[in-house]
Amino acid sequence: MTFTPHGKHLIAGTWLGGEGTFRSEPAHGPAHDFAAGTVELVDQAARAAEDAFWSFGWSSRAERAALLRAIADEIDARAAAITQIGCEETGLPEARLNGERGRTTGQLRLFADHIETGAYLDRRIDPALPDRQPLPRPEIRMIQRPIGPVAVFGASNFPLAFSTAGGDTAAALAAGCPVVVKGHSAHPGTGEIVAEAILAALQKCNVHPGAFSLIQGGNRRVGEALVSHPMIKAVGFTGSLAGGRALFNLCAARPEPIPFFGELGSVNPMFLLPAAMSTRGAQIAQGWAASLTMGAGQFCTNPGIAVVMADQAQALAEATIAALASVGAQVMLTEGIAQAYVQGRDRIAGAPGVQSLLTQVCDRRQATPQLFMVRGADWLADHDLAEEVFGPLGLIVTAADTQEMLAIAQSLQGQLTATLHLDAEDTALGRRLMPVLERKAGRVLANGYPTGVEVCDAMVHGGPYPASTNFGATSVGTLSIRRFLRPVSYQNIPAALLPADFQM
Repeated sequence: MTFTPHGKHLIAGTWLGGEGTFRSEPAHGPAHDFAAGTVELVDQAARAAEDAFWSFGWSSRAERAALLRAIADEIDARAAAITQIGCEETGLPEARLNGERGRTTGQLRLFADHIETGAYLDRRIDPALPDRQPLPRPEIRMIQRPIGPVAVFGASNFPLAFSTAGGDTAAALAAGCPVVVKGHSAHPGTGEIVAEAILAALQKCNVHPGAFSLIQGGNRRVGEALVSHPMIKAVGFTGSLAGGRALFNLCAARPEPIPFFGELGSVNPMFLLPAAMSTRGAQIAQGWAASLTMGAGQFCTNPGIAVVMADQAQALAEATIAALASVGAQVMLTEGIAQAYVQGRDRIAGAPGVQSLLTQVCDRRQATPQLFMVRGADWLADHDLAEEVFGPLGLIVTAADTQEMLAIAQSLQGQLTATLHLDAEDTALGRRLMPVLERKAGRVLANGYPTGVEVCDAMVHGGPYPASTNFGATSVGTLSIRRFLRPVSYQNIPAALLPADFQM
């Protein structure tokens, strides 16, 4: 099956062209022309979303669950075409695209099941106390309600799970919020065919077409117009720290500031404790190498830092080099990401005190594993060493003693994840590290690797800034729906006027 995109935007049920175009830059296969987004299209989509909210925001949970399941079914019906164009555009292997599609449809169906139970609404009822002295109490009810149209920015590294019908879109629709997606120019064809699936589901479920729009490409002004539009009430973003912070500042500077839920990346440090390294250091190194290079290291949970005692660092380095030796060059998502990886490698290599252990040539859009080592004292003196390098680059940080290991942990900025590798004999040191890591990360792991984020009720994919811009939220798991809800109290409101969810 060959899929050829038509290259248009989807605005409230209608496929529209634009004044200009941009050409895709696939890893392989033919390039295609796509209509470029405009400020005028943003306005049209946002106003349609606001119009849709007056019906979609008051739809039943059963109706929204049916829509989510219909989107999943329509995506599955286009599986072959999605895999074909997705592989061409991103260079990701077929197995990865198929797995990511399953994750995308799985979270849509999980969210459908979740909202049907109603537990996420956090319904609370304080009955009236007319005889209370000295003053009676009225009846007060509280429930979570949708906030309005949501803007979603597609991610470069997840063309399905964090893009057009990804976690942000699924969470917003589950909450009852229409969505305007700003598609990522790295995979516009993939975005288009997923948008076709969403449109088919909207039509099947008789949902207002303004509940979803996709705007492709466009210059920086298009994204700025989207987060600044008065009809948009929240933003979901997965991407770079610089880009995310710029949009976050725009959200805060609006006449009506709105929440910006930005997932901005992390170095995801691992702390390798002495007993664990003594008994299974080679195994830990092999696991790190596999996690570090998975998907060419293009995961926001890529474990880029390993902190180890100085007297065990050489053994870790040798075992990791041996494990990385068999990993060849991998295609990166875009040429821009590949160039940024080379710049990051050069920044780390040129820092004072950094020792190069494994450096390989990176050709154009390809990445090869890189490994470096630095003393803890030099790490603590150079904040730049703690900045993310997006790709398969690892840095071993050696700690002179346990106190320096704690100091390294305390010096970290906010992280998506932090990992402890420990055995029973490491428990005392683990107890000292846990309070620090809990404050630094949204997810703390033991004896595992952070690549791979389970979509479930208990998952937190977020963390203190700069891992994300809202430490109280998650972009993965059922709790992510709460980002697009707000609590409303109802005092002495007649039952006939209350939201239907109070009756269910």
